[in-house]
Amino acid sequence: MPVKKIEETEETPEESLTGEELEKAAKEESLETEKKVPKKTEKSKEEKLKAIKEKAEKILKEKVEKTDTESLKEEVKLKKKSDMLIDLEDYVKTGIYLGTRIVTPEMRKYVYRRRADGLAIFNTDLIDEMLKKGIEYLSKFEPENVILICKRQSGWRAAMKFGEITGIRVFTKKYPAGIMTNTNLRDFFETELTIISDQWLDKNALKDTLDVKKKVLMICGTNNFSKGANEVIIGNNKSGKSLGLIFYLLARGFLKAKGKETSIIPEMDWWIGDED
Repeated sequence: MPVKKIEETEETPEESLTGEELEKAAKEESLETEKKVPKKTEKSKEEKLKAIKEKAEKILKEKVEKTDTESLKEEVKLKKKSDMLIDLEDYVKTGIYLGTRIVTPEMRKYVYRRRADGLAIFNTDLIDEMLKKGIEYLSKFEPENVILICKRQSGWRAAMKFGEITGIRVFTKKYPAGIMTNTNLRDFFETELTIISDQWLDKNALKDTLDVKKKVLMICGTNNFSKGANEVIIGNNKSGKSLGLIFYLLARGFLKAKGKETSIIPEMDWWIGDED
């Protein structure tokens, strides 16, 4: 299933021909034209051959120039692919590009198209770009000043591993409302940044964070509102595979930015695999 938009141009007939075919086509075209020319204005045989040759050379030159342009486009495309955090195929196989049937106004600009079944599809280039920005933003904070909230069960396994590797505090099954706002609570704590996995499920943590005027890094699906977020990562935040990939890339990028060893991070297949 394609998730990247490709521009298509209508190819003219001669562009699909070989050099020999082009020359023949040019010749036939010239001869056909010549049939319509009054006899008194006909050119000499040498002049006609010269005209045919010039026409063929012109078409061949245009084809070569087009081929060079296409080659350049392909080089740019390959370079762009090499600059991605992971291969496009890995993004695709986790379904990170899949949205829902509902698309909020904030998310509409990131949607590439809709499938036949009505599901919205995120633009994978934008997913990669916003993940890079999310990693850069997260890396501005120290682990003790960050918390990750993930109440969606499919993301628990990867979220806990993320916390274990980065040292960032993680809340999965339950987030006790008020522990960032009520100083009288025994487990009260302060944080500088909250990572929200889904604005709908993690609404209590989001509210607390905004109440104390702290920063928010939010993972948004197509049906999320990003209000209150300082930085947004787009992607499928309903699937365990997709969330696992996001947490993997965030953990890897965070450790790299902090100059820490990344060999302790499990391979990507662990993050996007099924729980044992």
